[in-house]
Amino acid sequence: MGAPMSQQLIKAGYPVTVYNRSKDKEEALQEQGAATASTPAELIAQSDVVILMVTDDKAINEIFKSDNGLLAANATGKIIINMSTVSPAISKEIAGLCSGQGNHYLDAPVSGSVKQAETAQLVIMVGGDEQVFQQALPVLQKLGKMAEHVGEVGAGNTAKLAINMLLGIHAQALGEAVVLAKQNGIAPATLLTLLNNGALANPFMKIKGDAILSDNYAPAFSLNNIVKDLNLAKDIGLSSPLGTVALNTYEAAQAQFGEEDIIAVIKQVAQ
Repeated sequence: MGAPMSQQLIKAGYPVTVYNRSKDKEEALQEQGAATASTPAELIAQSDVVILMVTDDKAINEIFKSDNGLLAANATGKIIINMSTVSPAISKEIAGLCSGQGNHYLDAPVSGSVKQAETAQLVIMVGGDEQVFQQALPVLQKLGKMAEHVGEVGAGNTAKLAINMLLGIHAQALGEAVVLAKQNGIAPATLLTLLNNGALANPFMKIKGDAILSDNYAPAFSLNNIVKDLNLAKDIGLSSPLGTVALNTYEAAQAQFGEEDIIAVIKQVAQ
């Protein structure tokens, strides 16, 4: 996700410096005009706005708190935008540490996957100070079709976890519908044609339906990640029937299908 988002900013004419633990990804962005930093501390020292897109709370802790992390630079006056799907708790903790150094922190996770990042069609939900959000808005508008301020620090993360709870339920339900139809003699392609032309049609169903038909489970958003997000949702109070069942299903599927796309849940419900 970070690479296509960086590409959008380069195309928009922003001077972009990147840091990535995977150096091959840095090289591809260098070829498109980005500079590189050897550490997060080096990056923040030469940037006005820092954007993060990583996997989980552990990665956030490393990027901020390591010996060469963002906080080690003792920079001040920066806007730090964390676009990762992480816990509201870590956003609140890190926001406090950033504020202590005179920096501003926004949590700004996104709805959308690689395709939406490549076309700047992400939906961005932002928690943090309203004035800081307005300052960051021109940058966010280059990354997505919508950027909405939803509340104080952590609110963006909370909104994203609610959305991903629905995402998990939706993917499992789609898999179950295809399996039920197939067990009763209706081809998946036939059912998906009906779904994609009916009242329930939506882009997610079309994309994941096509993945099912082509037997393509390469991860745009991995099953491991939905397990992570549903557990984060559980940490903030998820106990509803469908959300709980979805978490149980994905956890049962994780050992076998965790590295595959979320829609690989169809293999679990078919067993």
